Amino acid sequence: MDGIQRTAAVDPQSELAGRLRLIQELSGLGVRALARDAGLSSSSLSRYLSGQTLPPWPAVIALCRLVKRDPRPLRPLWERSSNPLPAPPKSSRQGRPRPRNDLPRDVPDFTGREAELAAVLAAVDSHRAVAVDGMAGVGKSCLAMHAAHRLAADYPDAQLYVDLHGFTEGREPLDPDSALRMLLGALDVPSEKVPREGVEQLAACWRSELASRRVVVVIDNAADADQVRPLLPGAGPSVALITSRNRLLGLDEVPPVSLDVLSPQESAELLARASGDPSGADGRLARDPDSVAEVLRLCGHLPLALRLAAARLRHRPGWTVGILVERMAEGPSEFDTAFAMSVRQLDRSQARLFRMLGLLPGGSFDAYLAAALADVPLRSARAMLEDLVDAHLVQESTAGRYRLHDLVRQHARRAGAEQDSPAEREGALGRFLDYYVHAAAAADSAMPFLSPGRPASAGRPPAALPHFTDKNAAFAWLVAEYENLVAAFETADAVGADAHVCELPRFLRAYFARRCGTTHLNVLFERSLSAAERLGDPLQLAEVHSDLGFARYNAGRMAEADAAYEAAHVRLAQAGDFASEAELALRRGYLKWDEGYVEEPLELFRLAGKLYEQAGSATGTASAAASEAWAMLQLGHRDEAAQRAREVLATPHTDPAWPPTLTARITLGVAIAHEEPDEAAEHLRKALALAREDGHLHNEAWCLNCLGVALRRMGRYEEALTAHRKAFALLDELFEEHWKVRFLNGYAETCRLAGLPEESLRLHQQALELAPPLGYRYEAVRAHEGIATLLDATDPDAATQQRAAGQAILLELGQGGH
Repeated sequence: MDGIQRTAAVDPQSELAGRLRLIQELSGLGVRALARDAGLSSSSLSRYLSGQTLPPWPAVIALCRLVKRDPRPLRPLWERSSNPLPAPPKSSRQGRPRPRNDLPRDVPDFTGREAELAAVLAAVDSHRAVAVDGMAGVGKSCLAMHAAHRLAADYPDAQLYVDLHGFTEGREPLDPDSALRMLLGALDVPSEKVPREGVEQLAACWRSELASRRVVVVIDNAADADQVRPLLPGAGPSVALITSRNRLLGLDEVPPVSLDVLSPQESAELLARASGDPSGADGRLARDPDSVAEVLRLCGHLPLALRLAAARLRHRPGWTVGILVERMAEGPSEFDTAFAMSVRQLDRSQARLFRMLGLLPGGSFDAYLAAALADVPLRSARAMLEDLVDAHLVQESTAGRYRLHDLVRQHARRAGAEQDSPAEREGALGRFLDYYVHAAAAADSAMPFLSPGRPASAGRPPAALPHFTDKNAAFAWLVAEYENLVAAFETADAVGADAHVCELPRFLRAYFARRCGTTHLNVLFERSLSAAERLGDPLQLAEVHSDLGFARYNAGRMAEADAAYEAAHVRLAQAGDFASEAELALRRGYLKWDEGYVEEPLELFRLAGKLYEQAGSATGTASAAASEAWAMLQLGHRDEAAQRAREVLATPHTDPAWPPTLTARITLGVAIAHEEPDEAAEHLRKALALAREDGHLHNEAWCLNCLGVALRRMGRYEEALTAHRKAFALLDELFEEHWKVRFLNGYAETCRLAGLPEESLRLHQQALELAPPLGYRYEAVRAHEGIATLLDATDPDAATQQRAAGQAILLELGQGGH
C-alpha cells in the first residue's frame, strides 16, 4: 500500500477517494469491471472514486483485496471521514431551516456485521428499500441505524425514524394511518395538504412528498408486511430501511437481510469495546478468557445482552469478569440475567422508577411523566433517568425525551409484577392517568377554545407540570405527546377510570380543531359518553353530551348534534352550572341558525351572555356578545351588529389573540363594508391574520369567505372572487365537504354580481345538494332565493317555483320569512 499512502488530499474523504483511485490504477480495470469483481454497483463505485459518497468499510476491504493490499492502513482515514467535524450551524437569517433528522444516534461500539452491512447498502442501492429481520435483541435496529447514518449524506432532505411498535408489550402496533401522519408531520407537510381520512390517500400523499426529495426513513419494529406497505416510497430517489422480528414475506419488492447472533469473535470484540476494557494482556477480559466465554454464553451472543453486561463492567472497575458471571448466572434467562443484573446495580429509588416505567404503554416520555409516575420531585426524576440511561436501561432518543427498548420494558413489567404489590402498581398507573389529564388541561388552557374550559377534576394533580409560555408551546407539547395521550385514554377506558375517560377528550378539542379534524374526536366523545353514563354524575354527563354534540355539529351531523344538545340541556337544568349552561346555549344558537331558525339563535346568544356574566367569565361574555353581533348581521341589522361588535373589541383584555376578537372583527368588517370600506378591509385582514397565526384552517376559510362578501359589497368584484377562491381551495385541501355549505351561497352571489351567472347557478345548486341532507335549512332557503334571482329575467315561472320551495322550508320552520 506504499503508493496508496503517499497521496494527499484536502480532507479525509477526498484523500480516501484519491487512494481508492490508485487502487483502480493498480487493478488495471475499468469502473464497471472493478465494481463487478468487488461485488459493488458501478454507480456506487463511481461515487466512491469521485469522493461524492463515503464507501462502507466492507467496500474498502473488497477493493483492497482485489489488488492484494492490506486495508488496515486506510482504517484511520476512513474513520476520520466517517466522523467529520460538524459544520457550523447556519444563521437563521440565511433562510432555509435545517433538514429534519430524527435518527437515534449511531452506536459508537458497532461491531462486526460487515457482510450484513454491505448487503443492506447494496439492497438500498438496487431496490431503494431493505428489510432487516431477526430475533429480539439481535441488533436489527442498530444495523439499520448504522446504515442510515452512512446514507445520510446521500439523502440530505430528511432522515426520518418511526417506531411501529410491532412487538411492544401492552399496546397495539401503530396503525399505518397514524404512522403516515407522523411521517408527513416530520416532513413539515402543511396539515391542509394531509388527507383527513383513508390510508390509501395518506400513502399517496406520502409517496408524492418523497418523489421530489432525497429522504432516508428507518421503519423500526414492524409487525408484518401490511403494516409497512403503505409507508414505502414510490417513484423517486428516497429509501426505506425496515426492521422486524418476522420475515416480511409479503414485501416481494423489498430484499431481506436476515441477522443471526454474533460470532464468538465478534461477541468478544463487542464486549471488550462496550466495557471499555483494553485489548492488551493486562485487561480484565484477557486475564480470564474462561469467564469471558461464559458471559458470551449467558448473553446468547446477542448484542443487546452483551451491551448490558458490558455496561456493568464499565461502571464497576473493581469487578472481575468472574463476579459478572456469578451475578448473571443467578437469573433465569439470557435476557433477564443481563437486565436483572443491570437493575441490581441501581439503588432502591432508581430500581423502583425502572419497574414503574414498565407500566407505560410505549412511546417516548419526559421527566415530568417519570416524576408523576414515581411520585418523586422533578429534579430527582431527571437524575434517576440519567442514571438509567448510563446503565443502558433507558434510551434518550432526543434531548429530554426517553424510551425503553421493548425487551427492557418486558423485563421491567415482569420485575414489577414480582416485586411490587398490586396496590403499588395500581397507584402508579393512576398517577400516569392523572398526569396526562392534568397536563392536557394545562396545555388546553394555554390554547383558548370558544370559551374558557373547566379545570381537570379527575384524579390528583401531579406535583410538577410542564410550563407553557404560550399556545405555540402548548401545541408543540400536544404534538409530541399525542401518541401517549391516546394511549392514556385507551388505558383509562380499559381499566375503568371513567372520570379520566370523560375529561381527557375535552382537553384535546383545540388540538383536534387545528390538526386532526373531527372524525377521531367524535369517536373519543362517544366512548366518553359511555363512561359518563356509568359515573351517573349529572354535570359530567351533561358536559359530555354537549361536547359530543359540538363534535357532531363540526362533522356536519346536524340531527345528531341537536339530539346531543337536547340531552345536555335537560341534565344541565339539574346541575345548575352557569358556565356549562352558557357554553351549551352558545353552541345551540349556532346550530339553530344553520337549521334555519331566526329569533331563537339570537335569544340563545343573549342567554349565553347572561349566564357567562353570572359565571364571572369575561371571555365567555364577550364571546356571546360577538355571536349576538354576528346573528344581527345575518338578520340584516347592520348598524346594531357593528355597534355590538365595537363594544366587544373595546372590552379590556391582555391577550392579543383573545378568542372573541375574531368573530367581532369579521362581523364589524362585513357590517361597515358599504360605509367604511378601508376600515372594514383592515378589520377583516386582521381577523385573517389571527386565524392564520392560530393555525385554525376552518377559521381561515371563514375569514377569507367573509372578506369576499365585504369586497363584493364595496363593488371590488375581482378581489372578492380571489378571496372566495382562496377559501374554497383551503376547504378542498381539508377534505371536509360539509363545511362548504356555509360559504357557497355567498360565493354564488359574488359571481352573479361579477357577471358570472353560470358559475353562480352552479354554486347555488351545489349548496342545494349539500344543505338538506346535512340539515342546513337556512342555506337551502338562500340557495332557492339565489337561483330564483338568476332566473327572474329568463324564466319567471321557474323563479317562482324556486321561491315557493324556499317559502315551504320557512313555513315548515313556522316562520313566514327569514
